[in-house]
Formats: sequence, structure tokens, C-alpha cells
Amino acid sequence: MDSKRSNAVTVAQLDAFDEVIDVRSPAEFALDHVPQAVNCPVLDDAERARVGTLYKQVSPFDAKKIGAALVSKNIARHIEERFRGHDRGWRPLVYCWRGGQRSGAMAHVLREVGWDAATLQGGYRGYRREVLAQLEELPARFRFRVVCGATGSGKSRLLAALAQGGAQVLDLERLACHRGSLLGGLPGEPQPSQKMFDSLVWSALKRRDPARPVFVEAESKKIGQLQVPAKLLERMREGECLRLEVPAPERVRFLIDEYRHVLGEPAALQERLRCLTGRHGRAVIERWLAQTDAGAWDELVADLLVTHYDPSYLRAAAQNYLHYGEALRLPLDHLDVATLERAAAAWATV
Repeated sequence: MDSKRSNAVTVAQLDAFDEVIDVRSPAEFALDHVPQAVNCPVLDDAERARVGTLYKQVSPFDAKKIGAALVSKNIARHIEERFRGHDRGWRPLVYCWRGGQRSGAMAHVLREVGWDAATLQGGYRGYRREVLAQLEELPARFRFRVVCGATGSGKSRLLAALAQGGAQVLDLERLACHRGSLLGGLPGEPQPSQKMFDSLVWSALKRRDPARPVFVEAESKKIGQLQVPAKLLERMREGECLRLEVPAPERVRFLIDEYRHVLGEPAALQERLRCLTGRHGRAVIERWLAQTDAGAWDELVADLLVTHYDPSYLRAAAQNYLHYGEALRLPLDHLDVATLERAAAAWATV
């Protein structure tokens, strides 16, 4: 067996390495990558485009000459700026698009230095195939406890309290950078790509213990613009349901506090409310717009809950979650930190 092949490892061995190095360009890395990887490109976006153009328009030989010089320069810079502090025992895993020349070049130089560097079989393409395959079969291993409750019931806050208390949690909305509703975008946090979301879900699942339950929030098929993996959603919908019950005034207070960034931009809020005209009719939308103009936030939020969010949520939960009708109830008068921590402690042992 040649030395290059003997140093290639599988996705199952990712956790055996001290650092995972993605040598693809920054644009490739941004679209998706192994979640714990760092980006040390051997060709940046402009350099990759330049070499590719030469390859197609001039000749492969000329492209390889330019490419070799650029790759050598960039590998030297990464060793000087990032890797020189590592001792001899450091074990890096390097990957590129196909597990070919880019990762091979970096790994070869690192091995020549004396580090036990390996490459990933099939590179990113092989990794992506493995992630999709595992997302088909991993969810079936787990028993999910699905946290339900109308909008503004503090479901995400309860998940955080459960995680802090040592329970196993899969916070899909955190991974998706979205709260899952019409107004659910997080300020300053764009959603990842679908491929990156898949990677994050896969990475989270493979670190959970199938012998213990996993708490997850009831979700629809999409969180913002992202699709929840089908087999995961299917398994979640079979799970035991736990239902938060919070008085409407407390939900209104909680939502106003949680969505201050939305209420602070009334024009943008009104534009999104207009998107619901086909569902609720012009008269209802005009009422919401007037409430927004007046800054009547308590009135607007209460109206949105009664007219839009609560009917939609209850209908979807009853239709999609098999055990919603027999859910364990958890009444909460307040959604302060102490109350949620007590609730999490109680539910973690149920």
C-alpha cells in the first residue's frame, strides 16, 4: 500500500485527531464544512479562479505551475502563522474537495515536518455523502421528548435550562439561527446554508447518547429557510410530548421582551405582516398595521397570538405529533430564569 493511501482515514475517525483542517477556498468552506474544522486554504477564492481559468483557457501544465507556486506559498504561511507552535505529537486531519491534490500537498508537507498528518478519504464529497447517509439512519436510534407549547411559552428557554441541568438537548432553532416563525430571524445572525445545517445536526446527533432521552422543540418541516432532515422530523413526531401552559399575559410580556429588535423596526414589521393578507384578509391586516403605527405592542402581540399564532400552532401540533393529545402538562405562571430552571429540573427526571 502506498504512503498516501495508508494515511487516508474515514469520517468515523474524525474525532481521533487534534485538529481538522479544511484546505478548500473560503467560499467553499462557508457553504459547508466539518463542524469542528478550521479553514487554512491552499488557494483562496481569487487564486482558485485564476488557476481554473488557466487550466481551461491556456493549458493544464501552465495552470499547475502557477498553482504549485501558490499552494507552496500558502502552505508555508500557514505553517509559519498557525502551526509552528504545535509540538511533535500534534495529529492533524486534512481534507479538500475530493481528497486529492490540495489536501495531499498540505498533508505531505506536514508529514515531512514530522507531524502525523492524515487525509480524509473522498474529501468533502465523501464527507457529505456520509452525513446524508447517517441522517437517514441516526434519528431512529434516539427517543425524543418533544417540548410543545403555544408561541411565547418559553420553549427555547426551557431547552437551554434543560441543557444547563445536564439533560440531552437538540436545539434545532439554535443550529438554524432562527426561531421558526414569520418574525423568527435573529438579528445579525444569517441562517447557515442547508448543507451546513445538515452538518450541524449530524454533528450534534452523533454526540448524543442513544441510551438517554433527547429533548427537542416541536418544529415544522422548515425553520426559516432550512429543511429539518426528513428522518429526524419523522422520529420527532413519534416522540413523547411535554406541553408548556403559560397564561396569555405572561406570553405577551415574554414576546415583547424577546422580539424588541422586531418592534424597533415598525416599517419592516408591517411589511412582513402584509404577507399574511391572503390568509387573514385586508381588514385584519389593517388592524395590525394601525396597532403598529400606534406602538400598541401589548394589543398587537395579544391580537397576533389569538388570531394567527395560536390557531396555527395548535392545528399543526395536533396533526403532526402523534402523542400531542396525551402530552404531559407543565403549567408555568412566569417565564423567569428561576421558574424555568425548576421546571427543567422536574422534567429532566420524568
